[in-house]
Amino acid sequence: MRYAIYYTPLRDDPLMAAGSTWLGRDAFTGERTHAPTGGSMTCEEISRVTAAPRRYGFHATLKAPFALAPDQDEPELLRSLMHFGGSIEPVVIPRLTIASLGPFFALVPAAENAALHQLANDVVVAFERFRAPLCEREIARRNPGSLTVSQLNNLQRWGYPYVFDDFRFHMTLTGPVEAHDRARLRRTLEAFFAPVLEEPVTIANLALFVEPEANAPFQVHSLHPLAVTRRRRSA
Repeated sequence: MRYAIYYTPLRDDPLMAAGSTWLGRDAFTGERTHAPTGGSMTCEEISRVTAAPRRYGFHATLKAPFALAPDQDEPELLRSLMHFGGSIEPVVIPRLTIASLGPFFALVPAAENAALHQLANDVVVAFERFRAPLCEREIARRNPGSLTVSQLNNLQRWGYPYVFDDFRFHMTLTGPVEAHDRARLRRTLEAFFAPVLEEPVTIANLALFVEPEANAPFQVHSLHPLAVTRRRRSA
């Protein structure tokens, strides 16, 4: 089993509904969803380009998937998530936008967000003690020869190349897309997500996802509200 600490919207959030529909799977229930219709791409084409991110569910990575260290267990991880959340305030992203990150597409903040970056840094450090060291196969899967010096150091020290200065908040929407399809796909994405990108997004919880067995779809295990959210609900 592996765990991951992600951001994902609440189950009834319109952004979550859009993301789950686009990817073709609801990470809360594990159920498949109907692919969107209309636009300039067929359902079959959308299903093909979303195959890779579908397994992970609609999310943004804060702490990449990890196996538990031998001296740690799930109850302690849950306790630490609860205590960590109690010390952190929610972070507001004023606006998300569609962006291409290399050959794939994602939702990203429209502007730099220092508070969001700091949250990601804090999550990486705070939960590092729970992560088992990577094996050689896991390191090789990251294709270390393609990484920058900084990314390679991150992989060796933190188990994931894209942390700290190499971090970029993103909610993955596709796998790699052929160059000749990118303009058409961007138009489809912009039309599909336009209704849910008008409102700010508040990172008000940390989501613990689990991969029950190797290559199984990731599922939402539990949501852990951040401090101000919890105080507001109890007021």
